[in-house]
Order: sequence, then C-alpha cells, then structure tokens
Amino acid sequence: MNAHLKIAAATLMTMAALTACGGDSYTSNSADGNQNQSSSLASVPVESLNADEQASLLYIREEEKLAYDVYIKLNTQWGGSTPTFGNISNSEAKHQESVHELLVRYNLTDTASSLSAGVFNNAKLQNLHTQLVNTGATSLVDALKVGAAIEEIDIIDIQADMAKVDNQDIRLVYGNLMKGSRNHLRAFVKNLANQGVTYVPQYMNPSDYQAIINSPTEN
Repeated sequence: MNAHLKIAAATLMTMAALTACGGDSYTSNSADGNQNQSSSLASVPVESLNADEQASLLYIREEEKLAYDVYIKLNTQWGGSTPTFGNISNSEAKHQESVHELLVRYNLTDTASSLSAGVFNNAKLQNLHTQLVNTGATSLVDALKVGAAIEEIDIIDIQADMAKVDNQDIRLVYGNLMKGSRNHLRAFVKNLANQGVTYVPQYMNPSDYQAIINSPTEN
C-alpha cells in the first residue's frame, strides 16, 4: 500500500475528531470510500478487461491521488480555518484504495503507489496539481474553489469513463466514487456559502451542477 494511504488510514480517527459542528464541516460516510467494498466485489465476477477499461483504471487511480495530495497540501495551509480539507482527504484515501483494489483484482501494477506526494506519471495531472496547489495557496476562498473544481473534474471524468466501461465491478466502484465526489462538491459549495461566496461551476454543465447542489447528501 502507498505510504500516503497508510498515513491516512492511521490518522483517520484523529482527523475525524477535528470535525467541528456547523456548516463548514464535512464527515465522510459510506458513499465516500471502500467500506464493505470487498464483500460487494466478492459477489461480482471478474470479467475480461479491454484496453479502455485498463487505461481508465490507471488514470482514475492517479486522479484520486491528485485529489488526496492537493487536499493534504491545502489542509496544511488552511486546516486551522476549516477541518474540511483534512476530512475529505480521508475520503480520498479511501477512493485511492477502492481503485487499488480493482487493480489488484485484475493483476495490474499500481504505478501510482510508489510516487511521492505531488508527483504523477501523467503529465496532464502533474500540471493540474501544480496549478491547483498554487491557486489554493492564495486564500481560503480560492482553496475551497480548488476543492470544488477537483470534484467537478472527477465527476466529469468518471461519467465519461462509465460510458466505456461495462465490467460490473468497475462500475460498482466508479458509482461509489461518483457519490463521494458529489458529496464533496456539496461540502465545498456549502463552505463557500459560509464565506459569503456563491460558487459558479468551472467545468460542469450548469444544469448538471445545480442538480447535484439541489439534492441531499448521499449515503
């Protein structure tokens, strides 16, 4: 397991204790990670893996690492103002583990597991990480907007890959990742509202965005 994942797992209870009462907090739930995932996958057959599915798994694994790495960095800077980055980074650790479990299931090498924080195989993700960290360092509001943008990107990318993936186990995990990302997006938007800021989606179709924001937190 990636050293970052071990650290996140070890500190999960500690970070949860930091969750404050009120609208600026976020507590992970069963939709955000791999809780009971192993037992669910055990009932689903391992199917043949095509090139699109393999590429998707490797990319989504690294994209979840990006979210985790950015949130850990932003929590270092802004954790004193809000526990949200720390709490959501715990969920992103679970997201990474969820995809890692699929890679193991299909005998694929988890090429992201040996990478240091902020380092990526994919050049697009490497550049995006640099951009997001730099933007998030500017202010708490900018950091919260970065969080919302990450969740938008995750939702868009997983939705696109769902159209190319038919393996039941991958669709099961991706469905859980989508729930988690929608919950995270709601949390960041609520945090911004508490700061007096109305968030405008940076990547999503406005109607798709509103459908998520106007619906309740998912379990």
